[in-house]
Amino acid sequence: MKTPFKAVKVTDSIYWVGAIDWNIKDFHGYATDSGTTYNAYLVLADKITLVDTVKAPFRDEMISRIASVVDPKNISVIISNHSEMDHTGCLPEVINLIAPDHVYASKMGLKAIKNHFHSDCGITVVEDGSTVSLGDRDISFIETRMLHWPDSMFSYLPGESFLFSQDAFGMHLASCERFADEIDSFVLEFEGAKYFANILMPYSKFITKLLERIGALNLDIKHIAPDHGPVWRNAENIRHVVGLYKKWAEQKPAPKAVITYDTMWQSTDKMARAIADGLAGSGIQVKLMSLQSYHRSDIATELLDSGAFVVGSPTLNNNVFPTIADAMVYLKGLKPVNLIGAAFGSYGWSGESIKHLENMLDEMKVDRVVESVKCEYIPDNDTLESCNDLGKRIAEKLKQIC
Repeated sequence: MKTPFKAVKVTDSIYWVGAIDWNIKDFHGYATDSGTTYNAYLVLADKITLVDTVKAPFRDEMISRIASVVDPKNISVIISNHSEMDHTGCLPEVINLIAPDHVYASKMGLKAIKNHFHSDCGITVVEDGSTVSLGDRDISFIETRMLHWPDSMFSYLPGESFLFSQDAFGMHLASCERFADEIDSFVLEFEGAKYFANILMPYSKFITKLLERIGALNLDIKHIAPDHGPVWRNAENIRHVVGLYKKWAEQKPAPKAVITYDTMWQSTDKMARAIADGLAGSGIQVKLMSLQSYHRSDIATELLDSGAFVVGSPTLNNNVFPTIADAMVYLKGLKPVNLIGAAFGSYGWSGESIKHLENMLDEMKVDRVVESVKCEYIPDNDTLESCNDLGKRIAEKLKQIC
């Protein structure tokens, strides 16, 4: 059988058989400028096993990769660690094609798949901590509910010291390199942080508890294979990414401020620049992010290691600017914590944007440590000095916290 797509060997008995999506640039509101992969893994055991599948349009690519190693119809077991459609979109078709003896998922995984496909797909539910025999080896299951869906679970091969981690420890990165140690560390950390901030940040408390639980289980882990991005196989890299998850989940305040704003006639832009100057002059790292240049998911990424969030908007139709409303709704859903901040903006004759921004910051539980600054029409030097002073006062508060 001709197989235009080839499997990639991970260990002597485990192969990557996923798909590369070079062209996806938006993942439900998160800008995936670097594309992504949909990872699936083939385990060559007595009962040949497929761990996860791929997004529906990439089914044939996955089947081709499997066929480069074994006849797909020889697969006896399919495991669904996570039921989101980028991992199960082709699951019913694959089950019909392969006719495996068993399909395993968590209890909530079965529920989600039934709701997706209006069929139980012949799934057998596996419980947290349970083990299934693959003939010459066992595979065990660890429920990771709300990381990041209710159905999520890890699968672990003790004999291989191999952890299939579904969406944990992953990233959206299209690459021909399958292993993290083949990719520049800066790229790994940047894409890993962006992924954590935009997908996993709301579940930080659960992640902290999961890391503690995994540590208590004392698992021997030599490979971590996520459902997006590269496989971690280097002991140093594994320790590093686990350490990053611990740090990101804590979200400790840092001496860094993110200023997010939009502007109509550059008045709010001038105010933002003056605030940035006050912060920077006080020794605080500043990220100035106009929504005319930055995507909301970039702002979320920068907030992951920040201690202050300052937001500005002109008043438009007695409200905030539409791009600001969009970003603030998105950020509120991600639930960043441990932030101080303030609001600012310009207006023509009414100025309601400031009050709306203050309410939005309050809803995000951002501690507004200084009074807002607003300006009618074009800021004069006194107003810009007030903005500079706002930056300085936030810097003082931030230094005390950090």
